[in-house]
Parts: sequence; structure tokens; C-alpha cells
Amino acid sequence: MPYAFCEQIGKEIRDISDEIPFEIPESWEWCRLSDITIKEIKRGKSPVYADSGSVLVFAQKCNVKTGGINISLAKYLADSAISKYPQEEYMQDGDIIVNSTGTGTLGRIGMYSNEDNHDNIPLVPDSHVTIVRVCSDISQYIYYILKWYQPYLEESGEGSTKQKELKADRIKELFIPIPPLSEQHRIVAKIEELLPYIEKYGKAEEHLTVLNTKFPEALKKSILQEAVQGKLVPQDPGDEPASVLLERIRAEKQELIKAGKIKKDKHDSVIVTRDKIPYEIIDGKELCIADEVPFELPDSWCWCRLGDILLKLTDGTHSTPKYTEKGVPFISVKDVSSGKLNFSNCKHISEKEHTELYERCNPEIGDILLTKVGTTGIPVIVDTDKQFSLFVSVALLKFNQKLLYNKYLLYMINSPLVQKQATENTKGVGNKNWVMRDIANTLIAIPPIEEQHRIVFKIEEIVPFINTISK
Repeated sequence: MPYAFCEQIGKEIRDISDEIPFEIPESWEWCRLSDITIKEIKRGKSPVYADSGSVLVFAQKCNVKTGGINISLAKYLADSAISKYPQEEYMQDGDIIVNSTGTGTLGRIGMYSNEDNHDNIPLVPDSHVTIVRVCSDISQYIYYILKWYQPYLEESGEGSTKQKELKADRIKELFIPIPPLSEQHRIVAKIEELLPYIEKYGKAEEHLTVLNTKFPEALKKSILQEAVQGKLVPQDPGDEPASVLLERIRAEKQELIKAGKIKKDKHDSVIVTRDKIPYEIIDGKELCIADEVPFELPDSWCWCRLGDILLKLTDGTHSTPKYTEKGVPFISVKDVSSGKLNFSNCKHISEKEHTELYERCNPEIGDILLTKVGTTGIPVIVDTDKQFSLFVSVALLKFNQKLLYNKYLLYMINSPLVQKQATENTKGVGNKNWVMRDIANTLIAIPPIEEQHRIVFKIEEIVPFINTISK
């Protein structure tokens, strides 16, 4: 039959069996922390500081994460305030410190040692820490017990999220398991014997956490890099080469230029490869670009500039429109920077103003939006037939969706090949800009249209497993 634990406060005796954290050996006893302290558990005073003096003030920031004490962070107490501190409030060797305000460090436990105070300057606590003082024989044991309570103390703070407070009463009422004194000393000795191994394990655990956090994203980047190098799926000799696909795109653009539907590019570019060396032909002049090309492509693939495969490359209006409470959605970089088109917090403009803006910049389903101001290089496929307008911070990429698979272009823009160029070409101070000229000049790798679809299928087959790892 389990023991019943009762507590007497004054004349009242109550059963506290449900509050006891765990069972202890028969030679041990439970008590409240306040029952074994030799000084009242309370916070320090709000001090008056000075540039110099004969007494230092210990603040919360002096209580470092490892439980050690950094006296160098203490400040001087003004001489005029020294008389307000009775001798018992001066910190003594073995005093246990509990951080009692703030967030992030609330509940942190430390122990003061005279060895930390090389200059032997008297020290008093400020109002952000609570001091627990027990007799020297048991202080080290109590310190480790309170370290065990640290997560509980951190959660016991009251008040706002910005400034939580750990009240002294919450610390006073902590249950402390008390073994015989000799066993306390053996427990402390064993803990200190194991601490170096625990610290080594902790560092290894932190390193593993970092790896687990970074690994999924690094793996995705690696897969996208393999994809745009033609290494993710095998090539099919029966596929129509990308060179033929690009010729079709160029022919289509010429027809649209003749019809006056699009403007002629100022500098048409064609990249050809001879003896595995890439050359770019612009305005009839040929230039070797081997230094610019980062890797070799399969024979059925081609290098080209992003602008050369687009039927339209433009950005949203450069003038801030007149916003309305309701109306047509007006999308800026913040509405696509998550990697998805998000209408939930966007602004709105009138139908009339939208109609005027839409003449020049007309996003439609299947097009790609690309962030170009502030957070640059994030592509988003337009997945809705809802009409909306764009601000200057977002570019619009229109292309023949029968010749180019928009999902392949999306993954290619997200790949290290394009992201590196986006980073290098994003310039300016403050709200940095990836200008349209540099976007158009971005070097990209184009496979046959059939392989574009196989690459996307393989990526979307792999990514869910990577997302599972990250969870």
C-alpha cells in the first residue's frame, strides 16, 4: 500500500500525496525548499548604479547558461545605496541564483563561488534574481536538484510574453528529496564525474539538431542541381532535342513580333555548343562563354538566356496605386514570398485601375511570378484564373506552356544554378533589386519537353520523403 504524504501548515494537516513528484527510498525525506534554507528566499533590490564603487551588483545576465557566474558583467552599486543592504543580503559562497524575470533565461540556475570573484569585491543581487541560501554541506546537492527543476521554473513565469516573472513563492514551495548527508555527497560526486560526458553528448546533440534542420533543405537543393544538370533522370534518344524546341520558340516570337503582339528583343541571343565549348551569338557576333557556364549538359539539352524563352517578361506597376477597401487583388512581393500566391492579406484596387494596369502586365493561369525587390528569386506559378494586378516588386514570366513545362521552370529557378545568379545580381542598399535586364540575362538549362515532364515527376516523387525527414 503506497504511503500517504501529509503536510502540516499551522494547525491544518492536509494530504499532499498527489503533489509528490516521485517515490524515494525509505531513508530519504521530502520537504519544501523553504524548510531547509537559512535565509528567506526572495528577490534582490532594484539598485542605484554608479561608475565606480566598493560594492558590485549581480544581475540576471551574470548567471550564464552553463550555471557558471560571470562577475565581469556586474555593475557598481552607488555608495549612497549601500546602507540599504544588510550584511545578510550580500552574496556568500554557495549561494544559488535563480533568474526571475524576462524570457529565454527565466528559471536559469547558477551557483556563486568566491573563486568567481577574483578581486573579492562584495556583491549584492539585483531585483531580477532570487537567492537561495542553504548550509554549505548541502548547497551543491540542492543546486543540482534545482537544475532538475529548471524547465518547470521556466514554465512557471507569470505575466506577458515579453516580461515574465518567476515569483519567490513558486520557488519556496518546491518539493526537495533529501537523502542522508553522506549519500548527498556521493550523488554530487557521481554527477560531477558524469558531467563532462553529458556536456560532450549535449554538444553532439546540438550538432545533430543543426544537421537535421539543414539536411532536408540541402538535400532538396542537391536534387534540383542534379535535375538541371540532366543527372536526375536518364535521357531518351527518342526525345526531340531542346535545340529544336528553342527554334520553335524563336519562330513563334518572330511571328508575334510581326503581328505587333510583342516587342522585339534588343539583343537576341543564341547559345551553341561546339566541341563541348559554349558560344553565344548576339547581334551576329560570337563570344565564348565557357567561363560563365558552370557545368556540362547532356547532348540533347541546351543553354539559353531566360529572356530568350519568354514571350513576355515584365514587372508590375512602378507607381503606387490608389488602394480600395474591396476590389481587384493587388499583389506585391509579400504576397508571394512564401512560395505560393496568397490573397489573404493583399491590398485591393479599383476595377478601372486594374484594367489600365492589366493591359501591360496581365498574369494568367500557368504563368510564373518572380520576386525581384527585397526578397528576390522566389518563383510562383499562377494557379488561379482570378484576375489580379502586380506591383513593381514582382515580375511576370509568360511563355508557351506547350513547349515549356511551367513546373520545370519553377524548379529550375529554385535550383542553385539560378539562385546563385539571383543572389549575385540582386543589388542596391535597403530594398535590394534584381533588375529586369539581369533577370532576362539569367543563364538556364533547357531539356527536351518530354524530359522536363520526367524531371518534374521524379522531383515530386522524392520531395514528400524529404519533407517527412524534416518533420
